[in-house]
Amino acid sequence: MTRKTVGGAKPRIIMTAADHEKLSVLANAAAHTMPEVAAALTEELDRAHVLPTGRHPVETVCMGCEVDFRDDMTGRVQTVTLVYPQEADISKGRISVLTPIGTALIGLPVGKSIDWTTRTGETKRLTVLRVCEPAVLDPQPM
Repeated sequence: MTRKTVGGAKPRIIMTAADHEKLSVLANAAAHTMPEVAAALTEELDRAHVLPTGRHPVETVCMGCEVDFRDDMTGRVQTVTLVYPQEADISKGRISVLTPIGTALIGLPVGKSIDWTTRTGETKRLTVLRVCEPAVLDPQPM
């Protein structure tokens, strides 16, 4: 599962400290059951720019975000929400970060493209078009 841009360079990715920590635990836990996807996720975590606690990347795919992306091979635009494996439901457009496309999307800013490899070995390219931040609940009044 390679994430490369034209010319072979990987695009810069950004993560919140909380996402980075939770995804590190997830990748370690999946290392024996899903070694290829776990290794790809670990590679992304290792090269990610991690923001200090409390900071959040703007227009960048993070956990819980709704994402519009284009399959650059077909031109098809899809809208998905990137979630943890236990929340995944493809019929509702909720894709797991522990899938090849989920791993490709995490940390990618709007306007950036990435090459990724499907589970069948096919190379595809996608471009992030829009990121909608996850809903933040208002604190309860005291």
